[in-house]
Amino acid sequence: MSTDATETAAAETEAETNVAAETEAETDAAAETGTATETEPDVPSPGERRREAKRERAAERDAEAQREAEDVAASADDTVHLRVFRYDPDVEGKTEPYFDDFHVPFTKGMTVLDALIWARDNYDPSLTFRHSCRQAICGSDALFVNGRQRLACKTQISDMSEPVMVEPLPHSAVEKDLVVDMEHFYDQMEAVEPYFQTNELPEDELEEQRQTRENREKIKMSTRCIWCAACMSSCNIAAGNNEYLGPAALNKAYRFAMDEREGEDMTEHRLQLIEEENGVWRCQTQFSCTEVCPKDIPLTEHIQALKREAVKHNLKFW
Repeated sequence: MSTDATETAAAETEAETNVAAETEAETDAAAETGTATETEPDVPSPGERRREAKRERAAERDAEAQREAEDVAASADDTVHLRVFRYDPDVEGKTEPYFDDFHVPFTKGMTVLDALIWARDNYDPSLTFRHSCRQAICGSDALFVNGRQRLACKTQISDMSEPVMVEPLPHSAVEKDLVVDMEHFYDQMEAVEPYFQTNELPEDELEEQRQTRENREKIKMSTRCIWCAACMSSCNIAAGNNEYLGPAALNKAYRFAMDEREGEDMTEHRLQLIEEENGVWRCQTQFSCTEVCPKDIPLTEHIQALKREAVKHNLKFW
């Protein structure tokens, strides 16, 4: 073979090699393009990007606030260790109950509610609990503190051993963190018709319907109920029998059944309400409700008084 022929063949071979390489490169590029098309993620909308940026900024602010709170707590002369029940069925990672630890700077006169508010405002704004008047009147902040039902606004931190365990009221469904569902409790209260009723009004519509001093003293303590549900939460009978009226509702029934202004007919009606199978006779006189009542109402005594009245009127037992 001549030199020219050899060079021509070599050139043709090189050209074929280049074409094959280009074809392979194009095939790979096409394959890559096809794969990229198949696996390309959804592009977030402008609104989603704004919301994600907002969440990131909020997370940064929370982290900064927590660092500042930890610095304040570290520099305080004295701190209180809270262990708080946490649960949120709507947030991933919080659907199983757990406890959070908070170290709160102690100040003289601090209550459990004060410590919770400080922890919420400085550590975690998502910490959820009820409170309102902060004067032991509204009853909205009843919690299970160190193993006992208490009003958070009335319980002094200095009287508690540490860590201070703060949990929602037992025997109630937890909505979020320290907030429980109160609907069943309100239903039980409503069942005894907790409002004044009478058919015995004075002839003169302008005349006052007077109550004797003795009768006022008899029912005075029962009127102090603030509907906090601490007694209901402590009652073992209510825990095992969801239909039982419970100490708070029976105390409310006592308040009106013993009010002489309502008259005999209404008293008879009220006693019929509490004589039902899950009424007054379900109480086993364990005094747990009386012990935890933040207003010192003698609940068990009132229930026993209702039993005596029921016996006088009907002699019906369950």
